[in-house]
Amino acid sequence: MVDHPLLVTLFILLLSGIAMLGYTMPEQVRDWFKPAPPQQVQQGPAAPPKKQERPPDVDPISLTDADTILVIDSNQFFTTDGVKALRAIVEEIEALDYVKSVFWLDDIPNLNIFGLREPLVPNERASQKRLDAAREKTINHPLVGGQLLSVDGKTLLLMIKFDWLYVLDDEACTTGLKEVAKKVTAEYPDVKFSFMTTGRVPIYLTAVRTHNANKVKYQVIGYGMILLMAIILFRGISAVIIVALAPMFGVFLTMGIIQFFDFQDNPFNDVVLPVLLSLVGLTDGVHLMVQIRKHRASGLSGRDAARRGIQEVGLACFLTSVTTAIGFGSLSLAHHDTVREFGYSCVIGVLLTFIAVVTVIPLACRTWLGRSIHKGYGKGIIDRHLGRISVIIDLVLKKTKLISSLGISLTAVLILISLTLRPDERRANMLPEGSEAASALNHMDQAMGGLEHSRVRVYWNDQIASDSPEVLIAISEVDDLLNQESLIGHPISIRNILAALPGDGPPEERMSMMDLLPPPLKRAFYTPEYRQAEVSFHVQDLGIAKYGPTFTRIEEGLNAIAAQHPQFRFELTGSAVWRWRNLYQIVVDLAASLGSAAIIILIVLAIAFRSLRLGLISIIPNMFPLAVTGAFLVFTGQALEIVSVCAFTVCLGIAVDDTIHFLTRFREEQLLVDSDEEAIRRAFTGVGTALIMTTVILVAGFSTVVFSDMRDQRIFAIMSGLTIASALFGDLVFLPALLAQYAKRSQVPAMEESEAAIDQPAEETLVRD
Repeated sequence: MVDHPLLVTLFILLLSGIAMLGYTMPEQVRDWFKPAPPQQVQQGPAAPPKKQERPPDVDPISLTDADTILVIDSNQFFTTDGVKALRAIVEEIEALDYVKSVFWLDDIPNLNIFGLREPLVPNERASQKRLDAAREKTINHPLVGGQLLSVDGKTLLLMIKFDWLYVLDDEACTTGLKEVAKKVTAEYPDVKFSFMTTGRVPIYLTAVRTHNANKVKYQVIGYGMILLMAIILFRGISAVIIVALAPMFGVFLTMGIIQFFDFQDNPFNDVVLPVLLSLVGLTDGVHLMVQIRKHRASGLSGRDAARRGIQEVGLACFLTSVTTAIGFGSLSLAHHDTVREFGYSCVIGVLLTFIAVVTVIPLACRTWLGRSIHKGYGKGIIDRHLGRISVIIDLVLKKTKLISSLGISLTAVLILISLTLRPDERRANMLPEGSEAASALNHMDQAMGGLEHSRVRVYWNDQIASDSPEVLIAISEVDDLLNQESLIGHPISIRNILAALPGDGPPEERMSMMDLLPPPLKRAFYTPEYRQAEVSFHVQDLGIAKYGPTFTRIEEGLNAIAAQHPQFRFELTGSAVWRWRNLYQIVVDLAASLGSAAIIILIVLAIAFRSLRLGLISIIPNMFPLAVTGAFLVFTGQALEIVSVCAFTVCLGIAVDDTIHFLTRFREEQLLVDSDEEAIRRAFTGVGTALIMTTVILVAGFSTVVFSDMRDQRIFAIMSGLTIASALFGDLVFLPALLAQYAKRSQVPAMEESEAAIDQPAEETLVRD
């Protein structure tokens, strides 16, 4: 890396060219490597498909199919001006060229068995008495109360679908609709309406908009904080520039090359990955630069100082990159696509950042930039006060048995506390707190029983006629079961609709009235051709773990109903149910990621240091920071989420770096001195400055994201900062005690050859080693 600058420069240019292809033409490059489509093999004539009865060409009504939901709050829906304003709002919105349809109270099909038009909302000429009666009737309507109108009559929903061919900008789908509604309402000064938008489009747009804003803002703030802290700690601008060049180049390479894998739209990749790689690259860069500055200050040339720096910390940097890549790579075991892609991207990024560090920094040190990198060496805050911090080592070495036992027991206790973490997931966590989308989600929970819908599907075999009363009986039992649960909001099925028809009687009579229903209404929850029906219900965004007992009771109840109706099958389904079923997978993914990463890192360290004992000793300082962070989550009432799985694994990859640098220096010092305690002291003196500097810089970098309005990003930053800070404590307190207690020369078989070399001159020993 130092002796062949021309080859290194050409290699850097080659990597830069590959990255530029990723930025400019990734699709074309991906097409080059796509396998050719398989040739079609001619087969004999296919068997004619079995005829199946199909439902008629009817468009059933849907209470959930909307791109955007306009939420209107008011006590004046059923007043003369309120009715006028509502119809004017709907008319103006439907007139927009990009709006395909608006579904609201006036679009509810008739339940009048004679087919006479009887609108739920009277015209504006109706008396107030009639309007009040219409309000009660509307709230009690099975398709309206708790579905399109809250049971208190104060929240009304307009379900809006778009013609995407005419949608010209994102704001039209949210702000544009509200502006139209506000403009119409302004014509009725006595009417007080307030508007919010929610639904899949507003939620998605809010998440993307905030993500893009944070991507730029927090990278700029984070890099600025890192640069400022580096200048303060290094006390030399040229050293800071050289150290900063390496992670910048690593991020440039990574963000270009991951485009070939189509990972660039991952939310963690856009915001977290650049900052994370910058910090990882900065860690190795600081360790390397500290050594180079020391040798430059001792009088060596830029070339020789870079050579010695690579020789002394190059292996440690390589090991930290490998172990960090292993930690990140373990995320590939996760079942969540976002987590897996983030893991793959981190592995690519860590390896490219290591290449950037060991190529850019030595090369830059040979240029005019490297002439003054030693200026300010020994004058930094940490350099000047390192001697005072060294009393920690003296204290630790006096109480090795006590401190090592304390480290082991404390780590074990914190791990046990961390094991009490329970998985959970909320949709609002992906949205900035205080945003309209998050407020609308909360409002929908309170007013409508939740925005999200799930359902129970009811199937029956061909031994049951589709108009059999037993179908209605089974559906009614499911409906009764759901109504027993307080967290289940407003179940609706064909039973509710039939109950709203005039008259009363047993299921045989009610089922015979099915043909009186309008086809769009009848087939909204009932498809006799497919022998299935469904009961739909609302789910609040309270955290899916809270629904665990509820869904468990519902499934048990469905099994009991199925036992009474052997010709029927019942299925609890929906996005909320799917998330609940797969919630345990978060724990499985975390256990698989941390477990596999810890085992592989242990093996790598044992091989690298030729000592299983040192590999086992490294477990405590590596697991201690993770245990501290896990206990912190427990004590602060946090749950185990997808972002936590990513943060834990990332933290393991970063926390092991300091341990590796300390162990590497300890093994080198054991070759030069007879006393293990002296080797520990010299290891601390040798790497202490770099360890503290990197910790301060890393914590400062992550701390900037703590002020993000995205909860997931804040959690990730807090966990990372806490882990890195506690990792420094573990490496400066517990690791020296463990080494002094359990890694004595007589206990390390791999050191026998090294002990024999102690009698040789120091320089000869270093060369041979």
